[in-house]
Amino acid sequence: MTAVAQIAPGEEGLRHDWTVEEVEALFAKPFMDLIFQAQTVHRANFDPNRIQVSRLISIKTGSCPEDCSYCPQSAHYATGLEKEKLMAVEEVVDAARKAKEEGASRFCMGAAWRGPKGDDFEVAVAMIEGVKALGMETCATFGLLDKWQAQRLKEVGLDYYNHNLDTSPEHYKEIITTRTYQDRLDTLENVREAGLHVCSGGIIGLGETRTDRAKMLAELANMPKHPDSVPINLLIPIPGTPLADAERPDPFEFVRAIACARIMMPRSFVRLSAGREGMTDEMQALCFLAGANSVFCGHKLLTARNASPGNDKSLFGRLGLAPL
Repeated sequence: MTAVAQIAPGEEGLRHDWTVEEVEALFAKPFMDLIFQAQTVHRANFDPNRIQVSRLISIKTGSCPEDCSYCPQSAHYATGLEKEKLMAVEEVVDAARKAKEEGASRFCMGAAWRGPKGDDFEVAVAMIEGVKALGMETCATFGLLDKWQAQRLKEVGLDYYNHNLDTSPEHYKEIITTRTYQDRLDTLENVREAGLHVCSGGIIGLGETRTDRAKMLAELANMPKHPDSVPINLLIPIPGTPLADAERPDPFEFVRAIACARIMMPRSFVRLSAGREGMTDEMQALCFLAGANSVFCGHKLLTARNASPGNDKSLFGRLGLAPL
């Protein structure tokens, strides 16, 4: 576990000293008690009937040098994914404009890079400037960032930077070998120091234990400032990746992870992220009850299928939820 640093302004009243044992005790609560506690915390900090909606696109697809065991974009695996070059700035801005018309308030751009370099970085900067000019919040996930890159992205109007921890420090080496856990923590520190909002969470279903899930959430909650957005992803097994045959976690265990994230990081947006396309409406509703208040809209995430906008509109209407 990383040492607890000086607490950032605005974090008063929030805990940054969670022990793994405490988090495991949360996970172990009777389900109804856990959900009640999470919903109580949620209502104290957010309107329980409002959802933040983002759109995510891949601005550069495939041929990533990293070996993340869950990712179809890795050059290490034969997944049949069609590789695509970096999109043109105009294409990305047009996609953002359409997303805004369809109700998205935040536009997220992802690229299959270890980290952005050279001319590609400057093209990405232009994309961010173009999307920001539409009046949308901007988010990017470009891999590892150094201090200068993080500051440059802040200067051109980037609002959020996503860099997930994925799992616990101990289980991480079973999932990825081409970058270290500390690499990820260093990037998040660079992002935070630049004044960008941090978006960081993890993936449930990587073959991890409940203790791994508890350790991951403790790592996030014990950062000097809680991540502003905490995406909780359900693994989408992709043929050709090492995790293609991973056992699907129990749905209630996934909901427990959402609830624990809400209790531990009460003022953060908790995003019900990848994997929604394979969830029932009832499971999604339980996640919202447990404190999830952010989703991605659109038929596709970076490369995987997502719940369709029509289904989302229907589900939100049935639950009385409205976009922020």
